[in-house]
Amino acid sequence: MNNQKQQKPTLSGQRFKTRKRDEKERFDPTQFQDCIIQGLTETGTDLEAVAKFLDASGAKLDYRRYAETLFDILVAGGMLAPGGTLADDMMRTDVCVFAAQEDLETMQAFAQVFNKLIRRYKYLEKGFEDEVKKLLLFLKGFSESERNKLAMLTGVLLANGTLNASILNSLYNENLVKEGVSAAFAVKLFKSWINEKDINAVAASLRKVSMDNRLMELFPANKQSVEHFTKYFTEAGLKELSEYVRNQQTIGARKELQKELQEQMSRGDPFKDIILYVKEEMKKNNIPEPVVIGIVWSSVMSTVEWNKKEELVAEQAIKHLKQYSPLLAAFTTQGQSELTLLLKIQEYCYDNIHFMKAFQKIVVLFYKAEVLSEEPILKWYKDAHVAKGKSVFLEQMKKFVEWLKNAEEESESEAEEVRINGSWHGKQLKNGENGIADNPDSS
Repeated sequence: MNNQKQQKPTLSGQRFKTRKRDEKERFDPTQFQDCIIQGLTETGTDLEAVAKFLDASGAKLDYRRYAETLFDILVAGGMLAPGGTLADDMMRTDVCVFAAQEDLETMQAFAQVFNKLIRRYKYLEKGFEDEVKKLLLFLKGFSESERNKLAMLTGVLLANGTLNASILNSLYNENLVKEGVSAAFAVKLFKSWINEKDINAVAASLRKVSMDNRLMELFPANKQSVEHFTKYFTEAGLKELSEYVRNQQTIGARKELQKELQEQMSRGDPFKDIILYVKEEMKKNNIPEPVVIGIVWSSVMSTVEWNKKEELVAEQAIKHLKQYSPLLAAFTTQGQSELTLLLKIQEYCYDNIHFMKAFQKIVVLFYKAEVLSEEPILKWYKDAHVAKGKSVFLEQMKKFVEWLKNAEEESESEAEEVRINGSWHGKQLKNGENGIADNPDSS
């Protein structure tokens, strides 16, 4: 028996057929473009028919691979070359955004086409955002009318959530900003966006992508001021956007003021230097005194570690606030500022339970130190207090308020020094000095 293993025959020159899925398909956007343009030409300007054609074509054509070509055609009518120009030797269609009428209603209809397409083929979402970012960088290559249409369309798409506000980063391109293209584009964009929603919804979208504090970057560095922004956009009919930016700048300035104020207090800077700094910031950022006194109060109260025992915290608070009374007094030159401070004290004592019994002592201290005067205190007691701890604090203040009312009936010379459980020397108030309306009846 032959145990030798017999060699199997082999075929020379054998070739294996490559499976179709392993073949690398050649990238051919021209053929894809021809198919899309032919279909759009057949549908005409009926955007409902356009939407149906695009929906059906997604099953036959490779939208995933040719997303950029698809969106170039729908916006500009054909494939865009770098810079935003249409190639002369390429097919083009008039069924596109740039060839449509320049009005908001038409752009809203086109927005529906994009919206339906992207909802049907979710994988196009990222490609569409990239396309819009690219188109914004190409703005200089488009006509003014084309830019206006794109701006209105973008505003509508931002409003309905098809686009994310992060696409606006492209508008901060140095060349677009320098030539005024970004600001002009932003006017049309925000008008259509606010028309669809409102300024609060727009602000919320901007905040989500940290764009709410960058709008002034639409202008060159030498024009990045609240005054210039407000003037430009108000004259363009966007007063609500101007007010929003002004408020944002004020909020930012207030935060910076409080931060710097706390640092100065921690370092133990002289009050005269702190007061000078705060007043300069008030003037520079147009921050009213009633707002400033709230910031100063918060800063003063945050500079100390408070005792957790109620019986000790009042004494600690009086000692601390007596030290800072000259600083607080510098920013209570208006009746409304004094009233604001009273409300801040009330809220603080309510929110920090260990301070509940300290409210009256703090108010009396500030009256003695001429931080507060009688008219705002009486106004607070009568009808300007808030609900927080109302019954407790009104009861605490009852005797002091009675004393103030009686003191008002005496002449200024007789009222300079009176006693009620000790001497209270208060800030002398001239008639009408504080400008608080609806003065309490002192009789």
